Amino acid sequence: MLPATRNGLLLIGVLFHLVYLLSIFDIYFRSPLVHGMTPHRAALTPPAKRLVLFVADGLRADKIYEPYHNETSGKTEELAPFLLNKLRTEASWGVSHTRVPTESRPGHVAAIAGFYEDVSAVTKGWKMNPVEFDSVFNESRHTWSFGSPDILPMFAHGASDRSRVDTYMYTSEFEDFSGNGDRLDTWVFDEAEKFFARATAGSALHTQMHEDQVVFFFHLLGIDTNGHGFKPYSQEYLGNIRHVDRGIRRLVDHFEEFYGND
Repeated sequence: MLPATRNGLLLIGVLFHLVYLLSIFDIYFRSPLVHGMTPHRAALTPPAKRLVLFVADGLRADKIYEPYHNETSGKTEELAPFLLNKLRTEASWGVSHTRVPTESRPGHVAAIAGFYEDVSAVTKGWKMNPVEFDSVFNESRHTWSFGSPDILPMFAHGASDRSRVDTYMYTSEFEDFSGNGDRLDTWVFDEAEKFFARATAGSALHTQMHEDQVVFFFHLLGIDTNGHGFKPYSQEYLGNIRHVDRGIRRLVDHFEEFYGND
């Protein structure tokens, strides 16, 4: 009787764990998207002619808000004075809270498409989304995006008209966690300045950039790379925040000069 009871308990335990594991996949590996809906446009005039989106991957909120004591100079300073000044004087802001899986991609999909990325993307190694989805880029007149090959392609591939989304990316080999990641952000800032230099008055690009409903997306991966490679209290990580702050300020100046605050 005892062996039979033991075998029965083992069988129940195995069945329980199988059901438990299957329930996880059934709950979390379901697509959050609903297909077949009719698209609608708002009749209201949009508050802006264009959207400029900067995403500083890996930037911690506490590093922005807390004063930093520079042991070299002995002074207390702000790591991102330009961004902080915007928060204090002009911007509406909040602190976002992540959710699993804590890959970079789900956060980008949430910001640009309005939902958390389908978890089944893990079956593709987070390289391509197995489920097509709509996004702000897809609904724009045109989008220019600069940054990582891990993020940009999924929005271009998911667009109903791929010619509507232009991507400027460095190579995957350029993402080296053993070196200082600020070179990734430097690449984005330099490419953006070259882009503005090509938009001379009278050119087709200049005309296209002055249309409404256009989007500029700058994905800055350096801070995240240095956070993984050197940890978030390292000089490489903190210095990359300063670098990003200066780079964003430079690009904001380019936009204001190019568009004249129209």
